[in-house]
Amino acid sequence: MKASRWRMKLFTGNANTALAQAIAKYLGIPVGDAKVTRFCDGEIGCEISESVRGVDVFVVQPTCWPVNDNLMELLIMIDAFRRASASRINAVIPYYGYARQDRKSRARDPITAKLVSNLIVEAGAQRVVAVDLHANQIQGFFDIPVDHLPGVPTIAEYLKRKQFGDQAVVVSPDVGGVTRARDLAAKLGAPLAIVDKRRPAPNQLEIMNVIGEVHGKHVIIVDDIIDTAGTICEAARAMVEKGAREVYCCCTHPVFSGPAIERLAAAPVKEIVVTNTIPLAQGKLLPNMTVLSIAPLVGEAILRIHEDLSVSKLFEM
Repeated sequence: MKASRWRMKLFTGNANTALAQAIAKYLGIPVGDAKVTRFCDGEIGCEISESVRGVDVFVVQPTCWPVNDNLMELLIMIDAFRRASASRINAVIPYYGYARQDRKSRARDPITAKLVSNLIVEAGAQRVVAVDLHANQIQGFFDIPVDHLPGVPTIAEYLKRKQFGDQAVVVSPDVGGVTRARDLAAKLGAPLAIVDKRRPAPNQLEIMNVIGEVHGKHVIIVDDIIDTAGTICEAARAMVEKGAREVYCCCTHPVFSGPAIERLAAAPVKEIVVTNTIPLAQGKLLPNMTVLSIAPLVGEAILRIHEDLSVSKLFEM
């Protein structure tokens, strides 16, 4: 199934142009002619050099680092398409920045994930396509339809080729990620284990217990985000101490901030499996790192949205 070229156009900001090109290739259409530039004082400008009147527009722009710049690019592009009379504006956000600020954990905390959703809707977006939101309730922050694409199927398809048989176990590095780990375990036909942890002080992590059998197993630790990599590296060490045969670390969003690369390089991990929701500079690529493309997943979702077909059917195949 290929896109109706005259009815649908795909554009991108500067956040992840390589992913946008890959999605466009999957769709069989070119990336639209639009440029996002900076004025001398740092203000962002947007120039759309082709007509979008009556067109179903998809804007690919993860709000990764630099988060605020990429968010502003997205908002400005959406506003430009709205003023150019696009028929429908779909914000394709492979990585949704500020997603971890989804609730008040202390008095007077902001709920920035909700604020960002308000900005996107107010700018003129009529639909959002997101990949692996940190918290599922963020879908409800939007007053427009949200298609939430899980990253687990892409990771599972890759890991199936490893042919672990019955010697694999999927591990959630914390209780909050159990649903994701259970999904991956089901797709691989593997049992589930959980790391029980507590923080004795801010920025300190202590592994308390591993719930489940990992001795002699191929351990697959899965999370949605690897940020500073403290949690997942400590979990990997705990697996080795418990007698794991080898450890794989997987995530959808390789944020890799601060000491992440140094920690991952020193961790007892056979392979690090991530996706390309966030572009990785050459200095953040390790020899044991595999980057999977989510372009087919996002591209197929875009086609189904454009043709008014079910997106959820993607994950029932």
